[in-house]
Amino acid sequence: MTSLDDIPVTQLKGVGNALAEKLAKLGIASLQDLLFHLPHRYEDRTRIVPMGNLRIGDVAVVEGEVMKADLIMGRRRSLQVTLRDNSGFLVMRFFHFNAAQKNQLNEGVRVRCYGEVRPGRAGYEFYHPEYQVNPPPMPAEGEATLTPVYPLTEGIQQPRARSLCQQALGYLQRFPIRDWLPQGFLAEYQLPGITEAVQLVHSPPTNAPVNLLMEGRHPAQQRLVMEELLAHQLSLLQVREQIQAREALPLLPTGDLPERFLESLPFSLTGAQRHVLADIRQDLSQPLPMLRLVQGDVGSGKTVVAALAALQAIGAGAQVALMAPTEILAEQHLQNFRAWLEPLGIRLAWLSGKVKGKARQEALDVVRSGEAGVVIGTHALFQNEVEFHRLALVIVDEQHRFGVHQRLALREKGVGGALAPHQLIMTATPIPRTLAMSAYADLDTSVIDELPPGRKPIETIVIPDSRREDVIERVRGACREGRQAYWVCTLIEESEALQCQAAEVTAQELAERLPDLKVGLVHGRLKAQEKAAVMEQFKVGELDLLVATTVIEVGVDVPNASLIIIENPERLGLAQLHQLRGRVGRGEQASFCVLMYHPPLSFNGKARLQALRDSQDGFFIAEKDLEIRGPGEVLGTRQTGMMQFRLADFERDKGWIEPVREMAPGLMAHPDIVQALVRRWLGEKIRYGDV
Repeated sequence: MTSLDDIPVTQLKGVGNALAEKLAKLGIASLQDLLFHLPHRYEDRTRIVPMGNLRIGDVAVVEGEVMKADLIMGRRRSLQVTLRDNSGFLVMRFFHFNAAQKNQLNEGVRVRCYGEVRPGRAGYEFYHPEYQVNPPPMPAEGEATLTPVYPLTEGIQQPRARSLCQQALGYLQRFPIRDWLPQGFLAEYQLPGITEAVQLVHSPPTNAPVNLLMEGRHPAQQRLVMEELLAHQLSLLQVREQIQAREALPLLPTGDLPERFLESLPFSLTGAQRHVLADIRQDLSQPLPMLRLVQGDVGSGKTVVAALAALQAIGAGAQVALMAPTEILAEQHLQNFRAWLEPLGIRLAWLSGKVKGKARQEALDVVRSGEAGVVIGTHALFQNEVEFHRLALVIVDEQHRFGVHQRLALREKGVGGALAPHQLIMTATPIPRTLAMSAYADLDTSVIDELPPGRKPIETIVIPDSRREDVIERVRGACREGRQAYWVCTLIEESEALQCQAAEVTAQELAERLPDLKVGLVHGRLKAQEKAAVMEQFKVGELDLLVATTVIEVGVDVPNASLIIIENPERLGLAQLHQLRGRVGRGEQASFCVLMYHPPLSFNGKARLQALRDSQDGFFIAEKDLEIRGPGEVLGTRQTGMMQFRLADFERDKGWIEPVREMAPGLMAHPDIVQALVRRWLGEKIRYGDV
C-alpha cells in the first residue's frame, strides 16, 4: 500500500529539481517528511493595524494604497515603496527585488503586508515584508486563523513553505499517516490521532484556542511532542542494543590490587563512592558491555572510583583506556594514575595528538604488546593506528563533550575486535534528572551524591567590577597569609586569541599591582608542556596567583588555593561557573569565590548569579541552568545535535519524559515500529549503524 513516505515532494505543483535539492537540505524528500517539518511558532495576522498606531518593534499586518515606488541609489540599491491608509503612512523597503516586482507596485495599487516596524530614513519601515497585491477581504472575526511559521533554509521563503505544506495536507484524506502508538495510551492521555494532530498544527482551525497554540500546549502539539521525545528515547535504546549485541569480557574481581590501592590512600571512601563501586563491579562481571554514567559533583571523588574500576579490569588480565576531552584534563588523570598505580607495578602509556615521533611509536608498541595496563590520552586513543592488546574497559571523562557516535566507535576496539569493551562514563557536570533520562537513555546512571568529609562550603560573593580595587586587595591579603588564588578571565567572543590576549593583559596588570606576589598565566594557546609546567609551579606553591582562561574549568586540584575571582561571570553558563568555583575548597581552610560582574545585569544574569550564591548543590544549579539556557547549552556543544528538537521544549514538556521512558522498552520488541518512529522524527540525521 502506498504511504506518504513513498510519495516524493516532486509530486507537488511547482517542485522541480532545484527546489527538491533545497528541501533535501532540510531533510525533506517525501510528503511525510514535509508534513513533519512542523511550524515552530505562529503569528497572529488576524487583524489589520492602522499605520498611525504603529510603534517601533511592533509586528503587524497593515493595508494601504501605494503612493509611490522609488529606486533609491544609496550604499545599497533599494526599492522604496510608500503606502498610506487613513491614519498615516509606512515604507516597504526591498534590497533584493526584480523588475516585475517594481512594475507590480504601481501608484494606486492596494497592498496588504506583514512585517516588523523599524526606524528608517523615510519614517517607519518594513524590511522585506511578506505582501499581497489586491488582497482578498480579511476573514470575518471568528473566522481568522493563526499563521504558521516554519524553520527554513536558504532559498525557501515562508509563503512557499506554507503553500507546499497546504498542498501536502490535501493528500491526507487518501493517505492518512500511520499511527504507531497504542490506542490505550492515546486514550489515557486524551490525545488525538497522528493525522488529526498534523492537520491541526499546520492549519489551525478558526476556533482553536490561540493562547494554547502560541505556547505549544495544544493537545495536537502535545501529541507530536510526546512522539518526538519517544523517537529520541528509542534511538538511544537502539544504540544501547547495538553496543550490547556484542559480548564483553567478564571482568571478575580477582587479586588484591583494589585492597592494596585503598590501603595506600590517606582517606577512606564515602558511602556514595562504595555504592557506585558496587554497581560498577556488578556490571564489569557480566558478559554484556557495561554502559554506565557516573555523575558526581566537583570534588566528590569520581577519579578514585574510576581507578578502582581500572584495577578490577587489570586484575582480570585486561587493558584499560582512559579518554579525556582536553590535554590538560588528560594530563591531570595521568599524574593521578601514575601516583596511584605505578607503585602497584602497573605500567601506563600516554597518547595524545601532541605525542610525536619516537615517543609515539614507543607508546603504540607498549599498548599493542599489552605491557601497558592503562592507556591515557585524548580522543587520539581511538585513531586507527592504535591497536590494543586486550582492551576490556574504556573510561570516558566529561562524556558530554563527545557524541553518541564515539560511544559506538569504541565497539571496534575491544578484544580481538570481536568483544565490545565495557564503558564507564564520568561527568562532573551534574545533569538534571529529566535531561539525563532523555539524553543518556542508552546509559545506566549512578550518582556520587556525597562529598568527602572535611570539604567546606565555598562562600560565594557577587560584586560589580567597579570594586576591582577591593578585590585586588583581597587577593593580596589571602596570598600574604600563605594561601593561593585563581583569577579567571572570560570573554564573550568565541575567539581563543582574544581570550588569551585578555588573560595576558590581566596577568601583566596584576603583576604590576601586586609586585610582592609571583603571578603565573595559563591559556588555551600555550603548548601542553608550558601549560603543565605553570600548573606544576602553582601546585607546588612556587606561584601565588594563577591568571587563567576557562581552561582550568575541570580537574585541576590545588588544596592550598582558597580564593577564585571570576571576571564577567554573566558570560558563562551556571554549570561552568560551578565547575570553576570547584577549583577551591579542596583544603582545610575556608574558601571564597568572587563573581565580579560588569553592570547592568540582565534579569536572567541576576537569577543565575543568585542561584550560584544560594547553592553549592550542582544538581540544583544544573536544574536552574536548564530552565534558563535550555538542553543544548547544558549538555555542551558536541551533544546538541542530539537535542535539536522540532517541537519539544525540555522545560515545558518534561512531564512527558517519565511516561515516554516507561513506554519505550516495550516498543523495542517491535523493530518495525521503532524504525518507523526514528525515521519519522530523526530522519537521516542519525544512522547509528553506519558509524
